[in-house]
Amino acid sequence: MATSSENTIAKAAQEVTNDEKETNGTEEVAVEPKTGVSFPIKLDDGKQLNCVGLRKKSMLGFGIKVYSYGMYADNEKLKDLLKSKIGKAPEKPTKELYQMVIDSDVEIVVRLVIVYSSLTISMVRKNFGEGLGASIKKLNGGKKNDELANKVMGQASDDIKLTSGSLIEISRLPGFVLETKVMGEVISKVESELLCRAYINMYLGDDPLDKDAKDKFGISLISLF
Repeated sequence: MATSSENTIAKAAQEVTNDEKETNGTEEVAVEPKTGVSFPIKLDDGKQLNCVGLRKKSMLGFGIKVYSYGMYADNEKLKDLLKSKIGKAPEKPTKELYQMVIDSDVEIVVRLVIVYSSLTISMVRKNFGEGLGASIKKLNGGKKNDELANKVMGQASDDIKLTSGSLIEISRLPGFVLETKVMGEVISKVESELLCRAYINMYLGDDPLDKDAKDKFGISLISLF
C-alpha cells in the first residue's frame, strides 16, 4: 500500500506532467504559461521534457522576458543514476538530488526560444558570458574563468539575426561536452566538466534562473523512482 508521502509525490508528478499540456496537431506539447511558447513533450531522439521556464532580465528598471526554455533529459539514464546513488525516493527534491544531476554527464538539452524581439547575438553573448561566468566562479572555489565562459557563444557571428521564436539549443553531451546550436547551426562544442556543471547549475543550482522550473524538474526526478 502506498504511503502518504508516496501519494503526495505521485500527485505532484502528475501535476508537472499535466502542467499546461496541449495538443498541437498530432504533437503533444507543454506551454510556458507566461509567454505562451510551446515545447514538445518528447524530442525525436526520445529525450523527455522535465520542465519549462522563463528567463527574465532587468533592463532600465523593467523585467524583460528574454526567452522561454524547456529542459529535456535522457530520463532512463537519469533514473539509473539516481537509483544507484540513492535507491529510495526522497519525500521532496533535495540539494543532493539536484547536485547529482549537475555533476553527472547524463545528456540534457536546454531548448531556448527567444521571446524578446530586439535581442541580438551580441546581447546573448554578453548575457551568457555573465551568467556562466558567475556559475563557473561559484563552482570553481571563487576563481573566475571568463575565457571558458566565453567559449559557448564567443564564435557566434553578429550576422545571425534573432527574432521572436528563434531557437537556441545547448546540450550537455556524454563525456562532458557542451554543444551550442543557434537556429540549427553548431556554434561551439567545448569539452569541459567545469563548463558543463556550471551550465546546468544555472538552472538547477542554489540561484536558478527560474525557481518554479527548478522545482518542477526536481519533482520529475522523484517521479522516476
